Amino acid sequence: MNFWEKIYLPAILKGMAITFSHIFKKKPTINYPEEKRPFSPVFRGLQVLNRDEEGRERCTACGLCALACPAEAITMESAERKPGEENLYREEKYAARYEINMLRCIFCGLCEEACPKDAIYLSETFTPADYSRKKLIYTKEDLLIPNPKTDAADFEKAKGEGAPTT
Repeated sequence: MNFWEKIYLPAILKGMAITFSHIFKKKPTINYPEEKRPFSPVFRGLQVLNRDEEGRERCTACGLCALACPAEAITMESAERKPGEENLYREEKYAARYEINMLRCIFCGLCEEACPKDAIYLSETFTPADYSRKKLIYTKEDLLIPNPKTDAADFEKAKGEGAPTT
């Protein structure tokens, strides 16, 4: 080691130069509540069960989303539509119980791809955190988008930009 290496002066000056150069660079952080970062085009957030234009549920309880889910986070039970329920369900068969365990979900989007009726899609909404495990198991009522006929404003808000357009 020579004299300059023994006193570490060049290394200290080089480190100070790097530190001072970061002062003038753009900060990578944002002020979160006031500013929001734009979503990536491939962002996959909370699942939403979709309705058609008449407010009927699109899900026909075919089970393809549950079958495609690698984490086995989706469970459903089907039921037959009764006479007089034509305005509630699109097909003769519907999901009487539909649950997604968000603790198991890995947001892969395979449920969205597997659905032939565009009944489920991943929105641009973050999954909220909670201290209770039971609150992270979402039922059909939690996932179902508002009715477009009765709650048009809430429907458009819940639909977001990532919703299918069919």
